[in-house]
Amino acid sequence: MSHPDSLATLAVRAGQQRSQFSEHAEALYLTSSFVFESAAQAAAGFGGGTDRPVYSRFTNPTVTMFQDRLAALEGAESCLATASGMAAILMTAMSLLKAGDHVVCSNAVFGSTVTLFGGILGRFGVETSFVPATDVSAWRGALRPNTRLLFLETPSNPLIEVADIAAIATVAHDADALLVVDNCFCTPALQRPLKLGADLVVHSATKYLDGQGRVLGGAVCGSKRLVGEGMLPFLRTAGPSLSPFNAWVALKGLETLELRMLAQSAGALELARRLEAHPKVLRVLHPALPSHPQHALAMRQQRAGGAVVSFDVKGGREAAWKVVDATRLISITGNLGDVKTTITHPATTTHGRITPEARAAAGITEGILRVAVGLEAVDDIEADLARGLG
Repeated sequence: MSHPDSLATLAVRAGQQRSQFSEHAEALYLTSSFVFESAAQAAAGFGGGTDRPVYSRFTNPTVTMFQDRLAALEGAESCLATASGMAAILMTAMSLLKAGDHVVCSNAVFGSTVTLFGGILGRFGVETSFVPATDVSAWRGALRPNTRLLFLETPSNPLIEVADIAAIATVAHDADALLVVDNCFCTPALQRPLKLGADLVVHSATKYLDGQGRVLGGAVCGSKRLVGEGMLPFLRTAGPSLSPFNAWVALKGLETLELRMLAQSAGALELARRLEAHPKVLRVLHPALPSHPQHALAMRQQRAGGAVVSFDVKGGREAAWKVVDATRLISITGNLGDVKTTITHPATTTHGRITPEARAAAGITEGILRVAVGLEAVDDIEADLARGLG
């Protein structure tokens, strides 16, 4: 390819493997296992002595193409795909942590991430401290001698807080810990955390990487030592595997990733500007708005503001639910990253299982609504929201 840093080219061409049939589109390998020509070849394959696929739980050509393409987009040496975004976070934790270790995690992360670190891993002797995402001093203050991992989601879900990746990476590395960044909201089309000092990037491929709400998937990107060598044993043994079909769908989604992210970010910014002028809206959160608390940082760290807009409706839950229930075009669903605009009330859905105290600490009020802007006309999205706001 002409320029290895061209995202547009990498998204279309990187990682492709052609079979003996020289197919133009990537092949879909729907098989659980692969045939060997001899006992010796099978032994070599199972022993890791060859690059040929062995069993689709951990080696499948379609999944490998997806992994290689996403690694190229993130600027990573290695990538491993998983069955979901949460499986990617679990694989990261189970591969890098042990009983007695300590994690520092942003308090502004996806609700299931809070439950995983704060609840499930705690049962196995891994303790987690939660800190405000944007307070670098709080990250440093939470460090302990046994801190092994810092986990950050930026922009955050659902308040679109933007944290300083480079500064928090320095905090992590000063403590001989690793920084993991959830890049779900921006994707490598808008933000490349590894270039800013992060050690690992996790993805929910369910969201923007697929881009059309069709499949579940996840991935971890990073160095060959941490991912390709460090996490493969867990993937191979525990089996949180991405199916070849889902990998193929997400692989094709990557081809239009940059186009979609730039178009949806532009639509989100326009909608955010209009909502900011609405008398029934207390505040609007989008990184490209000058009113955003981390606007300057976001414009340095991200290529665009992203496709998610959150806004606080006057009147709390009752008023927010009225907006949701009045929609006719926008989809009421907890998912995001789709070309179809979606809306959710985080306090009672995506973050409904965490404690009220944790929600309050994260700033998730009862009036907050999260809109993930798709590719519809902004006029139509605005009109649909105005029905419940008016």
